[in-house]
Amino acid sequence: MPPGSLQENAPVPQLYGKSMTRGEVAAHAGSLSQFAGVRLMTLGDGLERGLRMLEFRTGSGLRFSVLVDRAMDIAEVEHQGRAIGWHSAAGFRHPALHDVEGEGGFGWARSFSGFMVTCGLDHILGPEVVSTDSYNYPGRKTASHGLHGRVSTIPARLTGYGEAWEGDRCILWAEGVISQATVFGENLVLYRRIEADVGGDEIRLIDRVVNEGFLKTPHMMFYHINIGHPVLEEGARYLAPIKDVIWAAHEGRYRVQGVGYKTAPAPSNGFAEQVWQHEMAANAAGEVPVALVNDRIGLGIEVSTLKEQFPCAYQWQYYQSGAYVMGIEPSTHHVLGNQAARDRGEMIWLGPQEARQYQTRFKVLDGPEQIAKSEAAIRAIAAQPDDDFPTPSCQFPRLSGR
Repeated sequence: MPPGSLQENAPVPQLYGKSMTRGEVAAHAGSLSQFAGVRLMTLGDGLERGLRMLEFRTGSGLRFSVLVDRAMDIAEVEHQGRAIGWHSAAGFRHPALHDVEGEGGFGWARSFSGFMVTCGLDHILGPEVVSTDSYNYPGRKTASHGLHGRVSTIPARLTGYGEAWEGDRCILWAEGVISQATVFGENLVLYRRIEADVGGDEIRLIDRVVNEGFLKTPHMMFYHINIGHPVLEEGARYLAPIKDVIWAAHEGRYRVQGVGYKTAPAPSNGFAEQVWQHEMAANAAGEVPVALVNDRIGLGIEVSTLKEQFPCAYQWQYYQSGAYVMGIEPSTHHVLGNQAARDRGEMIWLGPQEARQYQTRFKVLDGPEQIAKSEAAIRAIAAQPDDDFPTPSCQFPRLSGR
C-alpha cells in the first residue's frame, strides 16, 4: 500500500451476505471476473471513439469506470444498478477533440462530465492571465489559463491494473502517469492510483503531483466530484462539518431562487449556478467527511479528504433541468483564484522534484443505518448551520505550509 493511504485494515471479502476466503472464492467460480475485477476496454462510437476505459466491479454491487485517456478520472459510479455519478450532455469526449484554449477559456465545459473531474495542475477556477517570471523565458511573460486548468483532458500512460491478493483480501487497482508539460513552462506529473476491495463499497484515490522540471512551478488542484440523480433529487441532504460559511458566489441574489445550501430542490428551468465555500472542521485523524444523502431511496455517497492536503472546500449547485447536479469540491486553495493565491502568499510553489500527495476516499452509503452513521460522525466533528441561508463571513483563513 502507498504510504499514508486512507485504507483501514480490511477483513476477508464479504460477498453475497457471507465472508469468503480466497480459497472459497476460487471454489465458487472458474474466474474472479465472474463477479469482480478490473477490465480494460476501448469505447467505439461518437465523441468517445478511441477512449480507453477501465471498469471496476467489486462484487458488492459497486461498479465504476476510469477514463484512462482523460487523466484517469472517474466517469461512472453506480451501486446495485443505482447511479451516483453525473453525466452531462457533453459526454466523455475524446481528448483529441478537445480545444483547451477555446471559447475564451471556457472550452473546458465541452468535455465536462463524470463523477470526478480533476482540476489543475497549475491552475484552478476561472480563466486568468498570470505571470510566468518563474520560468525565466523572456519571450513568454504571461500564461493564459482556461477554466479549471488543463489536466483533465490529458491521456494517462497506463502503468498497470488488475487484482492483487494479500492473504484473503483482494485489492482491485490501477495506476497511471499523467504529464502536464511544455517547453518554457511547467513540467508537472500526476502519479495516480485507484483502489477498491473485492466485496467493498469504497473507492480509494491516491495522487502524487511532482515537479519533474528544474524551475519553481506553481501548483493548484481540486476535485470536481459531481453527484446526479437518483442520489440527487428533491429533498436530498448535504452533510458537512461546517465551521463557517465563508463565501457565496450568489450572495447578491441570495434568496431569489429559494435554494439554500442544505437541501436540494427539484430540477427547474432557468436555474443560475450557485457556488459556496465552506470552512470545514476535521476529526481527530485529520479527515473531513462530506456527504450527499437521499433518505427516500436509502442511498448516499461520502467523500473523505485530509484537511492538511485540501484545506478548502467548495459546494457547487447547478439544479438546471437537463444538467441537474451537485458538486463536492475539496481544494488546495480558496475560491479567490490564481492571482489572489500569489498576492496572499498562498500559492504552492514546487521546486525541482518537490511533490504533494493527496488521498481521498469515496464511500457508498447503502441504507438508512449507514446514512445515520455517517451523519452522526459528521455532526460529532462540527454541527453545520441550521439556517439554509447562512450569511457568509467573507473571512478567508490564511493558508500556511505552502
